[in-house]
Amino acid sequence: MSFPYRVATTALAVLAVPALAGCGAFSEDGGGSDGKPVIAAGLYPLQYVAERVAGDAFEVENLTTPGGEPHDLTLDVGETATVADSALLVHVGGLQPSVDEAAEEIAGGEVLDAATVVDLLPFDQDGHEHGEDDHGDDGHDHGEDDPHFWLDPLRMADLGDAIAERLAEIDPDGAEDFERNAADLRADLEQLDAEYAEGLADCAVTTVVTNHDAFGYLEKYGLHLESITGLSPDAEPSPAALAELQHLIETEQITTVFSESLVSAKSAETLAADAGVRTEVLDTVEGLSDETADEDYLSLMRRNLAKLQEANRC
Repeated sequence: MSFPYRVATTALAVLAVPALAGCGAFSEDGGGSDGKPVIAAGLYPLQYVAERVAGDAFEVENLTTPGGEPHDLTLDVGETATVADSALLVHVGGLQPSVDEAAEEIAGGEVLDAATVVDLLPFDQDGHEHGEDDHGDDGHDHGEDDPHFWLDPLRMADLGDAIAERLAEIDPDGAEDFERNAADLRADLEQLDAEYAEGLADCAVTTVVTNHDAFGYLEKYGLHLESITGLSPDAEPSPAALAELQHLIETEQITTVFSESLVSAKSAETLAADAGVRTEVLDTVEGLSDETADEDYLSLMRRNLAKLQEANRC
């Protein structure tokens, strides 16, 4: 879908809800279904942090429906209304163009771009190589920085602190609660970070092959990530790229090619079959699905850790 069409779609949605645009979250008509002010989150990791920090003071609405691919989100009328009437919109600039546009044009309250508070890494750091000529291009444009910061628990903790500060400005009476909730969240995330550092400290294999380049932040734990399709989860890899990865799998004795939740496993399955290794699903933690509806960020990250340990003989 082209960007001009997104503009038209959002504009129509705004016209459909004129009473909401510019309406503050604390107005008589604003708020969620239970009357609480609303935090709108672009995708699940942001929702998780917002819910942990806000506690019962706010209702948190995820703009990406369960099972949806966050990169491809286009806001419908209801989601546009949520943004327009929210006390706070939390998004990752450059990841979801329709949400970026809504943040600029129709957000009725405060806006927090996570990309400005979590110190994003550039895509080419630590040897990341992304060649659209090798991997193809399906129109996803993430810019120069890797937006998938939620794979680093400590960056998620930084987001929690930033949300607590912003909520304290919106609701000063709840400031102590927000600060305490953010501290509790940080403690959980620091524990998770320690589990990853310890669990991946002594692996027989350190290279991990995934479908697309969504796991670069795991390289802080001593891993080296290689992707099949580059930046775009649905791109078609070239035969040359597949041959190069097959050689890598053979020479480094890699046992597993990881496909991902929420996107097609075709490329990973093809490469694994050609290389004679198995496939496994590594969750991008971008959103929940029917299969993971009972999970949360912490449990999904721990499930990923267990799969990485098994695959890399840690």
